[in-house]
Amino acid sequence: MPPNPSRRLALIAGSPLALALLAGCGSPSGSGSDKNAPSPASASTIPVVTSTNVYGDITKQIGGDRVEVTSVISDPSQDPHSYEANTQNQLALSKAKVVVENGGGYDDFIDRMLKGGGNTSAEVINAVKVSGRTAPQGGELNEHVWYDFPTVAKIADSIAAALGKADPANAAAFTKNAETFKAKVKSLEAKEAQIKKDHGGDAVAITEPVPLYVIEASGLVNKTPKEFSEAIEEGDDVSPKVLQETLALFTGKQVKVLVYNEQTSGPQTEKAEQASKTAGIPVVTVTETLPKGKDYLGWMTSNLDALASALNK
Repeated sequence: MPPNPSRRLALIAGSPLALALLAGCGSPSGSGSDKNAPSPASASTIPVVTSTNVYGDITKQIGGDRVEVTSVISDPSQDPHSYEANTQNQLALSKAKVVVENGGGYDDFIDRMLKGGGNTSAEVINAVKVSGRTAPQGGELNEHVWYDFPTVAKIADSIAAALGKADPANAAAFTKNAETFKAKVKSLEAKEAQIKKDHGGDAVAITEPVPLYVIEASGLVNKTPKEFSEAIEEGDDVSPKVLQETLALFTGKQVKVLVYNEQTSGPQTEKAEQASKTAGIPVVTVTETLPKGKDYLGWMTSNLDALASALNK
């Protein structure tokens, strides 16, 4: 089943007034030493629009002060599935030279806004397409590819290439910064490998598929009924039978950790969280967008450290 367009970032394109972007910036670049910084010789910065501040931060780490990034979603308290933008920054998208979207049904409004705004010349990076991932036979694509570190490395290369095309004089610096960023991403993969070594085969539960790439790469087994996590992601009600099956994972202590997406919480996920805590099972919270004060690498490091710590309890 393809992703439900009513439950993704696509919701913000539902009205004429929604055809606009909420301004936001990626966090500081942290992309290496000054000798690798792009030259200030170019006439102007490269205007970039990203669907979330996750991609905004990655872009800043590669482009440094040579990019001006506008992110549609930059508030970690906002549920991306029901986000509504204002009319403030349609102009930003219409002038963007590079656009980074997630794809996979997560933020289809970006493509519609590009066409509606007449910007057909922007270099558009679709993260899902870059990943090469497709839906499994009979299943749905997990579009949350920013939790898939090999994909993030590919996205970094794509961003560097797009920025280099927009600003050839600084292409080598963008490539160098991407290499620095990818080396740090490798450290995240090493943390996953350590979790797999220590806890491979351990069972966990989730509230929705956001962290599944990390869970799978860490050798953990997701025991959550598929009907539960998919219903939560789509904003649908969970049947009483499926809810009881999910709660039994905790009351029966069949899992070691609950990984909880706090940006799509509701009565049914809160019941799962309470059952987990009552059973003494640790809860690890994750989000879909960058928390305030974090960059991508620091954020993912914290996620992995929290998961490892919970599994060790």
